[in-house]
Amino acid sequence: MIIVYSLGGSVLAAQDSAGLKRYAETLRTISRDNQVYVVVGGGALARECIGRARGVGASEALCDSIGILATRMNAALLAAALDGSAPFRVPESYDDALEVSKTYRIVVMGGVSPGQTTDAVAALLAEHARADLLVIATSVNGVYTSDPEKDPGAVKIPRMNAKDLARMMSQIELKAGSRSPVDPLAAKIIERSRIPTVVVDGRDVANLIRAIDGTHDGTEIRS
Repeated sequence: MIIVYSLGGSVLAAQDSAGLKRYAETLRTISRDNQVYVVVGGGALARECIGRARGVGASEALCDSIGILATRMNAALLAAALDGSAPFRVPESYDDALEVSKTYRIVVMGGVSPGQTTDAVAALLAEHARADLLVIATSVNGVYTSDPEKDPGAVKIPRMNAKDLARMMSQIELKAGSRSPVDPLAAKIIERSRIPTVVVDGRDVANLIRAIDGTHDGTEIRS
């Protein structure tokens, strides 16, 4: 299969060197039978830099650009942990990623354009690559009826269709550094392209494999 992972920056930011190596080894295992693309988020590094940029009056577009640099730094760290299984030079466009995939079974990249979150980049990359599966590995274990960190009555949705996802996510404000299980733009791309998508808790590295074999406990999104 062709699999695209959106790997949250908050997931990677919690990893020390040994943790990065565990993620790298898992991705290598997956790539034995699949073409793998990984789009890495900015996490705490991006939010800190964006916050400081806002403090000096930077525009949201400039804040986005700063966040993109953070995602590429995180991507370079993961690429380094992959130790030759992926190119260390991080692709900066979809065309670059597709070109690199002709040589490598794993391609790691960060953000591309201001206004696009990691999820949106991953969804667009999945379109470009004609992916069989998009896996959003984030810091929550699926899509909930409301924010589980704020609402104790929030209920996880094990399966949903892409149209309902897009409708739900459209209510979320999109700003540089925003956090949500799936961002609004990504949800619309998933809906239009009909990409089978799974949202899992990326903090458990085993979920990268479980998302493929169907043994995960996250949310499946189908058209």
